[in-house]
Amino acid sequence: MWRKNHLKAIRKERDEYGLGKKQVTSLIDIQLHLKVLVLFSTSFMIWFLFLLGFSPKRISNPIRGFLSTPPAECKDNFSVYIHNLPSKYNFDLLRDCSSLNIYTDMCPHVTNNGLGNPLLEMGSSWFTTHQLIAELIFHARIQNHPCRTDDANNSTLFYIPFYGGLHASSKFREPNYTVRDALAVELVEYIQEKKWWKRNSGRDHFMVFGRTAWDFMRTDEVPDFGANKLLNMSPVQNMSVLLVERHPWEGHNQYGIPYPSYFHPSTSAEMVEWQNNMSYMDRSHLFSFVGAPRTGKKKVVTRDRVIKQCEESSNCMILKCGHGPSKCHKPREVVKVMMRSNFCLQVLGDSYTRRSTFDSMLAGCIPVFFSKHTAYSQYQWFLPSDPTTYSVYIDLERNHSIKIEEELLKIPMDEVERKRRTVIEFIPTLTYAHPNSTSYGFKDVVDVALKALSNHVSALLKPS
Repeated sequence: MWRKNHLKAIRKERDEYGLGKKQVTSLIDIQLHLKVLVLFSTSFMIWFLFLLGFSPKRISNPIRGFLSTPPAECKDNFSVYIHNLPSKYNFDLLRDCSSLNIYTDMCPHVTNNGLGNPLLEMGSSWFTTHQLIAELIFHARIQNHPCRTDDANNSTLFYIPFYGGLHASSKFREPNYTVRDALAVELVEYIQEKKWWKRNSGRDHFMVFGRTAWDFMRTDEVPDFGANKLLNMSPVQNMSVLLVERHPWEGHNQYGIPYPSYFHPSTSAEMVEWQNNMSYMDRSHLFSFVGAPRTGKKKVVTRDRVIKQCEESSNCMILKCGHGPSKCHKPREVVKVMMRSNFCLQVLGDSYTRRSTFDSMLAGCIPVFFSKHTAYSQYQWFLPSDPTTYSVYIDLERNHSIKIEEELLKIPMDEVERKRRTVIEFIPTLTYAHPNSTSYGFKDVVDVALKALSNHVSALLKPS
């Protein structure tokens, strides 16, 4: 709608200045039109210079990233210190980026501090961000965060910038457990010798990984799929660990953080503009599903039922993913489907959680969950405490006869609008701001996580 109004305004402006339908037929007309054009051009140049001087700074070179805004003052009652680890634990791993994932060449994805390559066709704040890259973005954000400190003696939080997720995925096919665990074991031994660890036995320390807890909790009770034992080590259980998926039952020191989506604004103006666009989006489909069918696992039965119901409904839009070329691998196509839908189906696949949950909420689409571990037990720092305010839960596992379309049509339109408003309101706290910006004007994932960690550590260390 806003595009149509914009075009109407342009056409009206063209007609007013004789640039549309009127035809110049005399010298007087020509002189009159020239005067008007000069006036219009002068006004436009003045307005352009005003914008250049006072508008938020935009990207000047998409490869180098945004121009940094002036550092903001830390307005929170915490500070975070970054341990200066040997580079073998982080940056050296990126040198062999093509081997960081056994399924994907990660080289394009580790660029721009983990944001990936720019998606200029979607705007200057959009990037081809990989779903399992949160640890790089988090590190870059903390490095430029206004609450970062170099004074370890008075720091509230201690961040260990270990790229453990990228390292874990590079060793999935390593059959020797000792070799597979080696770097993680070395890290724990190294950090335990530090003065600041010993002060509180690591209880004020934290790590961030862009993978699920299952990739760091190898046990003898389940078949080996390539995980290491990092999170099972006693010293690590003293600290806090942030992951895109925590263990629902054994993750007492684990906290879920949102998967990164494609949108990384550097100013509050960009964020507000996006929220407004999503508020007025024409949503022509009742519900949609973006994903691929799965085989060979008991838990994918629910996914197969969801896909079948979507395919059989004229009110459902489906974007099937798979190996090889697919619209599913094009962020613009994924977001477009979700922008046109009222509800987005979020059914579990390889694990409980999905990046698609955050893609859909970014697009103002209400998530429909089929497991309470897809979001409710995961992202309590970032989502409303009452799940009914922003989502729908359907227990298709217990009741196979439930018709998704019928359940969604039962929801009154005013309730749908309330849920969508809540989803759109929470977009900032589910978004990773551009790492080069410190004065972005809203609380993003990193801000929320650091504040919650600070509260947790303060309570943990408070004298009894």
